[in-house]
Amino acid sequence: MEELPAGLSTWPDGKPRCAWHGNLSDYLGYHDREWGRPVSDDRRLFEKLCLEGFQSGLSWLTILRKRENFREAFEGFDFERVARFGETDVEKLLANPGIIRHAGKIRSTINNARRAIELADEYGSLAAFFWSHEPGPEQRPAVMDYATLRANPTTEASRRLSKDLKKRGWTFVGPTTVYAFMQAMGLVNDHIEGCVCRAEVEQERSRFRRPA
Repeated sequence: MEELPAGLSTWPDGKPRCAWHGNLSDYLGYHDREWGRPVSDDRRLFEKLCLEGFQSGLSWLTILRKRENFREAFEGFDFERVARFGETDVEKLLANPGIIRHAGKIRSTINNARRAIELADEYGSLAAFFWSHEPGPEQRPAVMDYATLRANPTTEASRRLSKDLKKRGWTFVGPTTVYAFMQAMGLVNDHIEGCVCRAEVEQERSRFRRPA
């Protein structure tokens, strides 16, 4: 059997995929059906950026397996509702064993919900703002292989978006966190060359109507 390039592995269906799913069924489903596929729904965008903040210092798999608990705890990441959370809600969240009970990250989510309302009012939607930061083809690698992916935990576009968010008062939005968000929400396609999902995701991105 021909050896796969670095960063790829084969699932029992025989198709090569990005190896980070680790042959775990829930992680594989996330890789195949979500990661890199373009998103324009404001709640999903807000949710993902908040969850990337919660992931800081942890693995995404930990967060993924608690995602439904997070959704229940944070009102489906309806940022208008989360923006109204107060100290009683913070204490309730800190007592919730189904989520990551980190006071700073919980307060950050509430703060970011308030900033999200301001941003949506300014741009018409969160999607319009985030997609305005999509990097152009000239900012993307000619070939997305494993070495390139590992060497670039941040990009010029993620640093720019992180800086813009911080200027607007958002927290837990460093450039590495923001780049992970961009990868997951389809602002870039970082499925590596040879992954069965790469071409499919690229076709989705080409058909996707960018919010304006």
